[in-house]
Amino acid sequence: MNIIEGFRGQYYFLSNFSDSKICYKGHTYKNGEAAFHSEKNGFSEYKEKLEKANPSEAKKLGRRVKLRPDWEQVKETVMHDIVYAKFSQNEDLKRKLLATGNKILIESNTWHDNYWGNCICAKCKNKYGKNMLGITLMRVREELKQC
Repeated sequence: MNIIEGFRGQYYFLSNFSDSKICYKGHTYKNGEAAFHSEKNGFSEYKEKLEKANPSEAKKLGRRVKLRPDWEQVKETVMHDIVYAKFSQNEDLKRKLLATGNKILIESNTWHDNYWGNCICAKCKNKYGKNMLGITLMRVREELKQC
C-alpha cells in the first residue's frame, strides 16, 4: 500500500518528537516539537527554555503558554517552516523523507489530535482527522524534490 500511517519505528524520524537539531529564527532546538511551541508567543525566556527541552517538556510548556493573538492564523505556516528547516538542515533526514516517495503520510495517534493527525482510538474511530502534519510533510517532500 502507498501509505505510511504512524510515525513510529523506522518512520519515527517523521515525528516532531524525533531528535533533530533545528536552527530556527536564531535559536537552536533539539526537536521540531520544541521549535513549534517556541513560536506560540514572543517571549525570549520562553524560547530559551524550549531550546533545552525534550519533546514532552516542550509539549507541556506549549499547553500552558499564553498564545500570541494571531496563532490560529499562523500555526500552519509555522509548522511548515519548522518541518522544512528540520529536513533541509539535516541531510540524512532529507534523504529519508525523499525515500518515502509518493506515499501518503498519516500522523496517526491515540491522544485525540485530529488537527495535526488522525486519532485512531476507540472514541475517535468514526472521525477522520485533518492530518495537517502529514500534509505538511508531503508538501515539504515535494519542495525538497525541487532542490
